[in-house]
Amino acid sequence: MKARLSFGPGALVAAAFIGPGTVTACTLAGANFGFALVWALVFATFATIILQEMTVRLGILGGAGLGEALVAPGTPVALKWGAIILVLAALALGNAAYEAGNITGGALGMRAILGEGDGVQRAAALATGLIAALVLLLGRYKTLERFLIGLVILMSLAFAASLVLVRPDIGAMLAGLRPQLPDGSLLTAMALIGTTIVPYNLFLHAAAVRERWKENTEGGLAAAIADTRVSVGLGGLISILVLSTAAASLFGAGLVISSGADMASALEPAYGPAARILVGAGLCAAGLSSAITAPLATAYAVCEVTGRPKSGWLFKGIALTIVAIGLSVALLGIRPVQLILVAQVANGLLLPIVAVFLLITMNRKSVLGDHVNGPVRNALGGLVVLVAAFLGLRLILRAVGIWP
Repeated sequence: MKARLSFGPGALVAAAFIGPGTVTACTLAGANFGFALVWALVFATFATIILQEMTVRLGILGGAGLGEALVAPGTPVALKWGAIILVLAALALGNAAYEAGNITGGALGMRAILGEGDGVQRAAALATGLIAALVLLLGRYKTLERFLIGLVILMSLAFAASLVLVRPDIGAMLAGLRPQLPDGSLLTAMALIGTTIVPYNLFLHAAAVRERWKENTEGGLAAAIADTRVSVGLGGLISILVLSTAAASLFGAGLVISSGADMASALEPAYGPAARILVGAGLCAAGLSSAITAPLATAYAVCEVTGRPKSGWLFKGIALTIVAIGLSVALLGIRPVQLILVAQVANGLLLPIVAVFLLITMNRKSVLGDHVNGPVRNALGGLVVLVAAFLGLRLILRAVGIWP
């Protein structure tokens, strides 16, 4: 059945992974290694589509969120407790840490537009946190969806316009599609993958498609898959735009760049204030979008594995607690750039574990009946797990001096 394209839960996924961590990782990748790591973003985008399509099928055909499926009756005890520990420790605590980076990143974008000063930074952080809290507190699902779609569109336009201003070498961009790891780039490549294939999006997406398509229909599944492919593809394109802007304007310039806000400031002398404002607007939208989706995903995941309702004050309380923790850390003025990068690498290391959980769930007939994964989907999912696991293992072995 041909699906009529309309943005929906897929846009939530794009809004979630295009955050300050993405902008920071892509900026550092472009500034330090030029176009050499474009391939990592292309791989991560296709891998994200593969995994998110599985969660779409789980939500619509299986009628369950990933957290619910992992703790459903009949689940092996080890898998069930592993899922609970993973969600409560890695997702809940991890997202509280990410939230500080999301709010600070959004504030850095506002600061790039409004001007320098610690007072501006703190006021912008407070505004970002309060807007995120207000949207989560008052917004119903459809309102959240429309708000985040608007932020994704804003990011697309802002970063596309900034790339037009710097006029990159198209040949060099295409050369970056060849897999390569220049000296010192492994950590950054892991960050690019970790910031795109976000583990908590697997929980968020399955829950969101159930909200959008409550009835199990072939038309709903086709629409959800089309939405996923287009939305995640657009998110991957935004990441490539950020990396390419940094590569075209900053690579080899000898400038010390540590964030998207630094890139915004560095572009102004050569390309005028419009470049600073565009990058600042994109970074601001990225911070705000992730400041909303990270708490939302946490609330979904925690409520699912603990059997609590995915609505009401408990659900909103979990989301608002994540915002409060992130805002408190952001207001302390802790420099977030290295924390964001390390968090994205940790995401990349966590990815194979969550992906294995998903693959196990997608092969359980007690959850999906006759709609379990076929050989092709299992092979593609297994490939994503193997590549992510290889990069993560190589990173660990290099850290302890075993891998040259």
